[in-house]
Amino acid sequence: MTDRAVIFDVFGTLLKIQGGRHPYRQLLQLGRAQGRRPRPDDAEVIMRSPLDFSQMAAHLGIEVAVDQFVDLEQQLADEVEGIEPFDDGLAAVDLLQGEGVRVGVCSNLASPYCAAILRHFPSLDAYAFSCDLGVIKPSPGIYEMTCEMLGTPPVETLMIGDSLRCDRDGPRAVGIRGFLLDRVGGGDYTDLASFAGHVMRARK
Repeated sequence: MTDRAVIFDVFGTLLKIQGGRHPYRQLLQLGRAQGRRPRPDDAEVIMRSPLDFSQMAAHLGIEVAVDQFVDLEQQLADEVEGIEPFDDGLAAVDLLQGEGVRVGVCSNLASPYCAAILRHFPSLDAYAFSCDLGVIKPSPGIYEMTCEMLGTPPVETLMIGDSLRCDRDGPRAVGIRGFLLDRVGGGDYTDLASFAGHVMRARK
């Protein structure tokens, strides 16, 4: 059966965060200092919501002084602006799309980070962001929605990313062939160029 589409994870796979400042982690720490007890689903709430940074702070019930808020928002803007693509990711996407393979991304991320993938990969066939869809990996629904966006059934779709749970096993549970990217070894592939080359050879 021909592989018609490939789904990539985003952070750690196509994109890298340079010197992460972790503004959302700092926001939660501020809340803790105010007596707000951390909740097990805090990270999920942040990644499942389309709210921007200020709206999220209000949603979580965290009060931030004006000067602190200005600093955190600037750190967030700087972090997003500093996000860069992996060279092998650019090459892999170009190769696959050049050969007619539909390419999409599926990512757990907070809303402000969407700008980075849209900036570096503006011409993909599908963008499945947890903050837009209200569901996070490895929930089956997010993979199924990604395939719907791509217009391909799971059995004709592959996925690769750096999380065993979210990018290999999760996709496999819905019929997508998932692969683990580990750039230092121990996964199915150590780079995306090799993965893309394998996909193209399998199509011939």
